[in-house]
Amino acid sequence: MALSGHSVSAATIGLLLTVISVLLMKPAQRKLVYNRLLVVSPLSLGARGASSKTSSSPMDPEKKPPLNTPPPAEFKDIFPAWRRDSLWVAARSSPQARKDELHGATDGFVDTLFKDNLIPFTANYNTCASPHTTYTPMGISLAEVAALGDFPDYAELSGVPLPDPYKEFKIESALPRPYRPFRWAYHQTMALTKLEPDWWLELEKTYVERIAERKELFANHGKMVLDYLPGSELGCKEVMEMALQFVCARYPQYFSLSHSVEKGHVFHNRLLQNETVIKEMHPLHVLLENVPEDFAVMIRNPEDGFYYFRAGLLCSSLGWNVATKLGKVLKEIHDPIPDYKEKMEFSMDRYFAKLPTSRPIQRGSWGLEVDTPLFMPPGDPHEKYRDYQADIPLSRIHLRVDWQTLRRLPLSGAIIFNFKALFTPVEEFKS
Repeated sequence: MALSGHSVSAATIGLLLTVISVLLMKPAQRKLVYNRLLVVSPLSLGARGASSKTSSSPMDPEKKPPLNTPPPAEFKDIFPAWRRDSLWVAARSSPQARKDELHGATDGFVDTLFKDNLIPFTANYNTCASPHTTYTPMGISLAEVAALGDFPDYAELSGVPLPDPYKEFKIESALPRPYRPFRWAYHQTMALTKLEPDWWLELEKTYVERIAERKELFANHGKMVLDYLPGSELGCKEVMEMALQFVCARYPQYFSLSHSVEKGHVFHNRLLQNETVIKEMHPLHVLLENVPEDFAVMIRNPEDGFYYFRAGLLCSSLGWNVATKLGKVLKEIHDPIPDYKEKMEFSMDRYFAKLPTSRPIQRGSWGLEVDTPLFMPPGDPHEKYRDYQADIPLSRIHLRVDWQTLRRLPLSGAIIFNFKALFTPVEEFKS
């Protein structure tokens, strides 16, 4: 049923009064409200750390919440669905020499043997001694990865189409979509929805300033913002290539890729009026220089089947950073989250183990923020607002939405968290 103008105005005023009421509460009262409203985890549930929480469904007081006591599971024997049939489709436009190389690489594949010949957890895919008989968790040999070359057709490999060109897009006036996760229909705990392929990465009018801000953050904070561990090489290369393919397809008026014998692949950025020679820098640095969003790379460990945070470019995290989480397994990342082990650990591990490449998801978490801090290292003066919020004018309060996506990469099998922070002054909700 459609709402009348009076109903919409009443709802808006109600939201504003609620915000003001929360801000005027004592810290203990606010904490109680937050504990009842929102649950957010550092990576899979949000970029804000463990201080925010999402409301859960009401339960009969006579019923106890179901405990996370699953039957025994050997995650090292669980693999995502293969897409080996996409290899030849992805290579159909490749030069004949590459097709011949791929044909030679695919000969002799035995699906019952690949589990015993997985690439070691910390191994660099470029230097493995037996590429024809060493496989990623996706059942793809390292020789096949090499035969596909740089910038293969990731749309075919993953089953997720490239975006439609946004030809009428003008960066000078572009505003981000008004993400309002508290209004959309979603599952109350995780708020998961299917990823909209056209909106995986989104640009807006602050693009140039945001890129400069992120580069300055890395210059000042180094490995707290960007770092990577051995074994993450293929996952980092994949997510960089997929991101550049995406922006070239979505915003062809601003970005393009070229290739030459001398330089290899070159990314042309007409917004920054520069070009990036891909082979001259690490993939995460390519993203830092060109894509104003955050990426966390989770790699499967063949010894136990669990996923570990092995590489990341994170400029919009509050209360945590790359250095505090790098190298940790999924459940360790979520240690600060109340009831995670009892209620969510097994479900999350199982979800990661089985997530197919063709089903990326998106979600949003939200909270109220003083000013618009993008990154908060330990000891930052802004931390004081986590302890008290007295005498803060409403003009400084913002709705912060952390918009996140989760997807599996088709070659390495890595899982990628991608997120960005968006701020809206609370006073704007009056209109």
